[in-house]
Amino acid sequence: MKKIRFIGLDVHAETIAVAVAESGRGGEIRSLGIIPNRAESVRKLVKKLGTSDQLRACYEAGPTGYALYWQLAELGVKCEVIAPTLVPMKSGDRVKTDRKDAERLARSYRAGDLTAVWVPDAAHEALRDLVRARLAAKRDQTRARHRLSKFLLRHGRRPKNNIGAWTGAYLNWIKRDVHFDQSAQEATLADYVHEVEHAQERIDRLEKAIDEAIALMPERMNAVVESLQSLRGIAKISAVTIMAEVGEVSRFKTARQLMGYSGVVSRECSSGERTRRGGITKTGNAHLRRIIVEAAWSYRHRPSIGTALKTRQKTASAEVKEIAWKAQNRLHRRYMRLTAKGKTKQKVVTAVARELLGFIWAIGVTVEQGYGSTASKRAA
Repeated sequence: MKKIRFIGLDVHAETIAVAVAESGRGGEIRSLGIIPNRAESVRKLVKKLGTSDQLRACYEAGPTGYALYWQLAELGVKCEVIAPTLVPMKSGDRVKTDRKDAERLARSYRAGDLTAVWVPDAAHEALRDLVRARLAAKRDQTRARHRLSKFLLRHGRRPKNNIGAWTGAYLNWIKRDVHFDQSAQEATLADYVHEVEHAQERIDRLEKAIDEAIALMPERMNAVVESLQSLRGIAKISAVTIMAEVGEVSRFKTARQLMGYSGVVSRECSSGERTRRGGITKTGNAHLRRIIVEAAWSYRHRPSIGTALKTRQKTASAEVKEIAWKAQNRLHRRYMRLTAKGKTKQKVVTAVARELLGFIWAIGVTVEQGYGSTASKRAA
């Protein structure tokens, strides 16, 4: 029987603290010091510790991403990326160092007390980076618009006609009619306008790249993206974001697991006969949570299939359309029922978003089963 070594890695941008826990009850746990966070140093470490089939490595998810995971996988070492908030900690432990963190990871990994996160494959990671870049551009655009609008407000500049904010007519009015006597203010205005236009150019460029990425996606992923758009409130960008953040939907055995992954389930502190629940946990994927809450607002309207939704459903199967229509009816009733009870709109929409994830799961699993999910292939 081969002796297994469990490796705990505390990873930073420039260094990696390493600790090893020998298999077996009472096996030694020792620190191996700190190595540079470089591919050659990791390769030497693996070679020093033994054959790859004897090693099990883990490190916490963080800003260094999955580069180390992929490197260890290429070397044949089984590696898991751990959810940092779920690593067991002793309440009385007041000393925290890289060495102790690595030892704690190794010890807990050997005991089976760690929770691994999903590591996206190359296609999902590339799509996720692109979608998040667009989100960053949208946020930059909002900030740029706020700077310009507040600058105009401070100086009492408002359009005479009822021009909608941030339309083409609005920007044309600023360029044509807004001027200042002071050259410094003219320079400020020009810079603010340039930033607004630059942000829009970034968004257009990234959305074009998203369209190209969708066209190059595997057929199975593309089918899920198209099918999710059959749901009310989920258009192309939202569907791509869900695909990028969730990955393969069928890796979740139940809809409740997907809800927990998004962090929209309520926290609970129950003991004995007392049951106490609070707000949502927010311990899941924040990007997924944001997009489904935005989509959930559309279910405050009565069920209907408008022109845009009908266009998005053209390529969807009858089964997917049926699920989407069922979602409209159920979620609208849910919204109206909770609103009638006096719940705040934010709480109501969050509850609707949680149930919306159930329909997203149903559509994703239905489509992936038609193509044969990767998870089922691995199980076979």
